[in-house]
This record gives sequence, structure tokens and C-alpha cells, in this order.
Amino acid sequence: MVERYALSPMKELWTVQANLRRWLTVELAVMEAYEQLGLIPSGASEKARKNALIDLSLFESYERETDHEVIAFIKMATKNMKDEARYFHYGLTSSDVIDTALSLALVESSDILLDALSKLLKSLWALANKHRYTITIGRTHGVHAEPTSFGLKVLNWYAEMKRNEERLKAAREQIRVGKISGAVGNYASVPPEVEELALSRLGLKPASISSQIVGRDHHAFFIVVLALTASGIERIATEIRHLQRTEVMEAQEPFKEGQKGSSAMPHKQNPILCERLCGLARIMRSFVNPSLENNNLWHERDISHSSAERYMFPDATQTLHYMLVKANHLIQNLTVYEDRMLKNLNLTRGLVYSEKVMLKLVEKGMSRSEAYDLVQSLALRSWRTQEDFKALVAQNVPYLSEEELESIFDPSQFLKHVDRIFSRFEGE
Repeated sequence: MVERYALSPMKELWTVQANLRRWLTVELAVMEAYEQLGLIPSGASEKARKNALIDLSLFESYERETDHEVIAFIKMATKNMKDEARYFHYGLTSSDVIDTALSLALVESSDILLDALSKLLKSLWALANKHRYTITIGRTHGVHAEPTSFGLKVLNWYAEMKRNEERLKAAREQIRVGKISGAVGNYASVPPEVEELALSRLGLKPASISSQIVGRDHHAFFIVVLALTASGIERIATEIRHLQRTEVMEAQEPFKEGQKGSSAMPHKQNPILCERLCGLARIMRSFVNPSLENNNLWHERDISHSSAERYMFPDATQTLHYMLVKANHLIQNLTVYEDRMLKNLNLTRGLVYSEKVMLKLVEKGMSRSEAYDLVQSLALRSWRTQEDFKALVAQNVPYLSEEELESIFDPSQFLKHVDRIFSRFEGE
């Protein structure tokens, strides 16, 4: 993982020492289960816990010697043990330990991500509420469409991230499985009762069925959800980048005292945080393909998934954690230029009210096709001549009263259902 994008507490979760401690936690839970069932001597697990050794340099030495990390771990962990060492890793295969410990790491990662996502959701909700009635221009295809509320724009972001929260909770539950079922998953050397007791101690569920490993569809779902969440952040960042363009300048990411935007141009205030988030989202999506391909392993298991996962899980969880933390900072410190929003709303001299004019003409008895053609002809004339659209309508549609024209060209009418939309999310 690039240290630049690794933040506490997520980065501490993926150190080698933390991984070795998780392996030891799994091994001790299995010993305790054996002991509870009366299958190994009473007190063996407590002795193992007391005498177990975690020594990174020793582990690395053993791994160089054996070229097998779990055997190196067992030699390290049992170095100071006596008779209790006989029951350490008893009846297990390496993946019993590795996969179960990986699930522990991914559950803990999920909790960290959910906490960061919860903070982002609170910030989005606060920003949406603050600008519930802030009028801005809605854009489709990058072109002015109709007035809307900036609060609704932010609420749209909130809604997507809320869906991502639900997906992440589901992914956490799906990955909350382990396996203590032996070399090919049939409990030939370890009773199913040991698995049930050990995993219960660890806060995990037994996989309903396993081979030498837990099925990788669990892990693929987890990664896809992380990538979706990152893409949601990218959507927010992309919109802010567009709104910060000099010609638009309706919103701006934070720019701290002393910050520089360019080595050549002193005036520059670039949306570098938003751009960074967009770039990291691309990396997050790149993890989806290997996560899906890891599902296709030979027979009861090969090891082709392992090398990909050593990159994928630490990098994906740490990258998304960074993105969530920085996105929260972005939203909390976003500058919104309401005056510029109103100025931009009026750039097209009233053209954004064309649908309202058309509907009023239909209401007055004109066919929709006739009304559309008439309004379009006036709109195109306004584009060509720079004439005010409202004035053109007044001149060419005499049966619209002054009061009706004022109502048609009133931007506040586009906010009449804002509260109803917000009410769908209140109390969440």
C-alpha cells in the first residue's frame, strides 16, 4: 500500500504483526474448542496462550527457511511451548487459519469503513439541509436544463451513499464466515463441533460448505461493494470539479492558507482533492476483475488467488478508508457560491423556463405539438439574437397575462416539492 493513502486505524490492521496475531487468535480459539469438547487436556489452550511467541524477525527467518508462511508461523508461535505444542494447529490445514483470520480482518475493516461512511453521510445530510432551498441550475448533457435546488443535488449524493452503506453492511455479513474443516472441507481430521465452537468465539459463522477454502464469491461481493462506494465518491468529486470550473464557479473545494496550486501560475486554485478521489476510484474498480477471477480455482483449491489477495484486500480497504475520510473533509469544507448560482441560472435569459411556457400554452387550449413548436421557435430566436426569452414570449403570445408570465418565470416554483423529497430520508 502507498503510505500516502494509508490512514489510521486501517493501516495498523494490515501489518504483518497484526496478521500473525490474528492467526494466533484463530489457533487458540480452535484449541479452546477442542478443550471444551474434552478432546485435548484441560489447560492446554491457556498454556499455549501464555507461551505463544510473536516475533517478526524469527517468523521471517523461518519463512526463508521453509518457504511456507504457515509452517513458519507455527514454528515461531510454538517455540517456547512445551507439551501443549502438540495440540497447536491440530487437525487443521493452512487455509483454516488463513481464511478465518482474513474474515476477521475484513469484518474489522468493514467496521472502520462503516464508521467513516457514517460520518460522511452526516456531513452530506447537513449540507443538503443547509441548501434545501438554494436555487441552482440543473444540467443535463452538460447543458442548462431547469432550475432545481442545490440541496437536492447533495441529497442525491446522500441517497447513493446511503445505499452504499446498506450494501457494505450486507457485504460485512456475507464475509463474516470462517472455516475449520480441514484439507478439502469434509472435516476428516477435525470435528464440525470444533468449527462451530471456535468460530462462535471469534464472532464468525461457519461457511455452509467449504473446500480447502471459503468460496471466493464472498470476497468478490465484498470488493464489488467497495468499488461501488468508491464510484459514489467519484460521482460527488466529479460534480464538484465541474462546479469549480472558472466559467461556472458555483462551488469550490477547500484551499488552505499557504497552499499552492501551480509551480508556474501563482493564481491557480485547482480541485486537486476531487481529482485525487477520482483517480483513486479508478484503482478501486481495478480490484473488481481479479476478485471475480479468484472465484475460478482448480478443484478444491489452488493458490492462484493468494498473490492477488495480498494486494487486493489491504489496498482496497485502505484506499476506500482514505477516500471516505477525505470526502468527508471535502463536504464539511465545501464553499458554495449562491450568488454565482443565480447568475448562472440567468445566463440563458430565461430559456430554462421553456417547458413551463409550453405547459401553460397547452393549459390554455393549444395542442402540445403546436405549443412545443412555438416555444422552440422563440427559444432558438433567443439563442441567435440574444433577446430576452420572457420578452419574446410576452410579444408573441399575447393571451398570457403579466401575472401568468411572472408565475411561469419564477424559479421558486421548482422547489415546491423539495420538502416532500427530503421527507423520504428524514428519520433515517
